[in-house]
Order: sequence, then structure tokens, then C-alpha cells
Amino acid sequence: MTGSVAVIGAGPGGLVAARWLLAQGFEPTIFEQTQTLGGQWTGTAGISGVWPTMHTNTSRILTSFSDLEHEKDLTFPSNRDILAYLHRYAETFALTSRIRFGTRVELLSRSDAGWLVESSGTAETFERVIVASGRFQSPYVPTVPGLDTFTGTAGAMPTYRYRESHPYLGKSVLVAGGAISALEIASELAQLGVRVVVAQRRQRYVLPKFAAAVPSDSRIFTRYGTLANETLPPAEIDRQLKEIVLEAGGSPEQYGAPAPDPSLFAAGVTLAQQYLPLVAEGRITVRPWLESVDGKTVTFTDGSTDAFDGILFGTGFELDLPFLDDQIRSVVGLDTVHLDADRYTFHPDLPGLAFVGMWDQSGGYFVPLELQARWVAYTWGGVIPEPGDGELRSAVDAYRARRGTSQKSRMNLVALSFARAAGVEPNPDDWPHLRRALLFGPLAPSCFRLQGPDALPDAPARFARDAAAFGAITSNELTEREQRYWAAVETARAMR
Repeated sequence: MTGSVAVIGAGPGGLVAARWLLAQGFEPTIFEQTQTLGGQWTGTAGISGVWPTMHTNTSRILTSFSDLEHEKDLTFPSNRDILAYLHRYAETFALTSRIRFGTRVELLSRSDAGWLVESSGTAETFERVIVASGRFQSPYVPTVPGLDTFTGTAGAMPTYRYRESHPYLGKSVLVAGGAISALEIASELAQLGVRVVVAQRRQRYVLPKFAAAVPSDSRIFTRYGTLANETLPPAEIDRQLKEIVLEAGGSPEQYGAPAPDPSLFAAGVTLAQQYLPLVAEGRITVRPWLESVDGKTVTFTDGSTDAFDGILFGTGFELDLPFLDDQIRSVVGLDTVHLDADRYTFHPDLPGLAFVGMWDQSGGYFVPLELQARWVAYTWGGVIPEPGDGELRSAVDAYRARRGTSQKSRMNLVALSFARAAGVEPNPDDWPHLRRALLFGPLAPSCFRLQGPDALPDAPARFARDAAAFGAITSNELTEREQRYWAAVETARAMR
């Protein structure tokens, strides 16, 4: 059992965790309930919300790990490209042979000898366990009076179950929600001539995923954004992010959608390329939220009504880890939203257990997933000191104090948190020729191989290339806006 680790899930989180555990000399066994690896990216009905025509809304460089590049040079790969990438990753790092396919974990509990994993009629003890079973498997459908009476021929279901446009062609469809899947599916159907109405509780800002030859995730998920979050007043961070969003794509009311809240934080933001232009063309109509349903008729909160053949809910997910025993669930305070752990990872009363990929954020997951996996592997492998009991408890207490508030974070905030924990955050002052790229360029995985454990000699050249290609960072001279932003941070630091 020495060095044995059970990894639950063979999606991106489980694979990257196993890769870094192997590098530290552990012996991971990966439990996967389906017959293939890839998690959400398999597109398997019932366990994946990925539909066949879906492309990423995060750029290629931020949808990859630090030691394997994509074979294609598409800026936004298809879901099939991502799945192929994960298969290559598993083969490259000898992970496939460690996966037990078709093996569903039914119960995880503690025993005197370690951690007991019960699956498919067997029980095994492991020294350690990583839970990487996925954060987005249980779609949330809000309560709407009369929804169970809906009689539209295309039915009512979450976007998680959407697979093809055919059932909706020639019909009238209501898409409820303002997140990625809702806007992307609404756009896909509208471009096929389907009559589409989008209902939202509030109008979000919509950021095109590609603007002025730069992927938008490279603009808003930056190291500068993390430093600003740590030093500037929330109102100033809100203003700066809104300025970037409006510069890239304008405001929804300019396209004929409702005006969002003046605060970007209050309104929220979604990346979608085609949605607002389709609203401007009249191919998507925006309505307020649903008040009730009666047969095919939906009444909205403004009192208006309309009839639909189908309803799709893109309204988020509930956290669901059904295999955790009651004791573990109680310790981490698990419910459909919360999991009490230091940076979504460790709990002081559960040594030898780590959670990977269990937070909710805006932006791509691959970069922070790898950084979290490295933190776990380095901690367990003795490369860096384990967090002290007091540190862990303070972190858990701080998380509990935020219960009831929004649990969504931003990719750059999470990534830098894990990078610091793992000891791999590069210091821009140590890389003067890359300083601007490290502050205002994309958080490419290559930048986290510049310093610290497992630094790579070719990382500086790779990161310079990534920053130029995905952030248009070809000069070390700050732009006028970057100068203003950085001056605000330096002023705030000086006043501390």
C-alpha cells in the first residue's frame, strides 16, 4: 500500500493529478465509471454536457497542460480535439494502463489502515485519495410553477442533455439562463432558423471570445488582474474589467438586449461570440425570467406570455459527490454549493485526502487544474512543506465565513493561488524581458515552468511565443491603459 493513491475520475483533473503523482514516485490507480477517459470531453450522454458541435470558448493555450501541446493550431479547438489531446496526454505519461474503466466508486470512507474505496462489488484500501470526479455533472433546474405541465413536443430539459439541433428545427424554443451553454446553444439554434427566445433573471455583459485578434481569456484572466484584486478597491477592479469588456464587445443594450447592471460584478459576464449579433439581427429575442408554465404557454415576470415547443435550461450545476460517506460529508460541510476545504483542496481533519477541480469559476480549467495537481503532489511528496494545522483551519474558517455569498471565482485568481501554494509563481522582476507578458499577457501553462520545482530550460522561449500568439505581447513597453492600471496598483501598494 505504500505510496498508493486512488484517483477518482479520469477527466482532465484526474489525469493531470495522476501524472504529477507519478512524477513524485506515487502509485496512482484511476477509477473511471465509463469505458473511456476524458470526463466531460467524452460527450457521453448522462455524464457529459458537451454536445457534438461544441467548440471551446477558452483559447487553445489556456486549454492545455504545460508539457504537451496541441497538434492543431486552431485558436479555439473543437470538443473532439480536446478529447484527442487528453488521450495523447494519458499515453504520453503512461496513465492509460492505470485506469480501471467501467469501475464506478460507490463509497469512499476512512478505515484504520487508510482510505477504503468500494467499487463494483470490491473494496480496497489506499494510503491516499484524490477526488477528481467533476464539478459539472448534476445540472440545476430552478423551480418554475407549472413546469411539470409543459406539453411542448420538444420537451423541457437542461442544456446538459442537449445533443443535436434536429428535435428543435422548425419549432419555437425558450432557452433559460445566461451562462455559456445557454448562449451558445441559443446561438446555434438561431443560426439554423429556429425561433429562439432567451429568458434571463438578469442581463449579463457578453464578451466575444475573440476580439482584435486576441482571445478574450488572455485579456481578462491575467496576473495583473490578480494583483489588482489584492490591492485595489472592488469598485476599481469592477471598473477596469468593465472597461476591457466594453472595449472588446460593447454593452448588450447597444445590440437591442436589456441594459445590464452598471456593475459588471453584479451583472456577471459570459464569453460568447455570436450571441449579441444574433440579438441585433432579431434572430434571438430576450425576455425576463419565467413566472409560470401552463401547457405550452410560458408567462414571464413582466406579465407577457408566449408559446413554445421546447424549453432548455442553462442554469448551472449542483455540487454532487454521492460516494462520500456521511462522516466525510459532515467534515467538509458538503451541500449542493459548498465544500469546506483550504483552497478547495485539503481539510485538516482529512489527512491523505485531496479534492481536485471542485471549485466554480469563470474561465478555463486546465491551467489551474495542473497547478492544483502539482501543489498536491509536491505537498505529499515532500517537495514543499505541508500546510500547518493552524493554516488549514484558518483557511477553512475563512471559506465558511463566505457561505451564502457567490462561490464563483475567476480563473486567474484560482491559478495564482495554486501557483503560490506549489511554489511555482514566476517573479516578473526576475524576467525583465518577459515582465509585461507576465503581468498583462495570458496565464499560459508555460509561465509556470519558469521557476520553482520542475522548471524547464525552454520555458522562457515557449512563454514568449505563447504571449505573442495569444496576447499580442510582442513588446515589453506597456500600453497607455496598462500604464494607468499598473500605476493604480503601485499607488495602492505604497499607501499600505
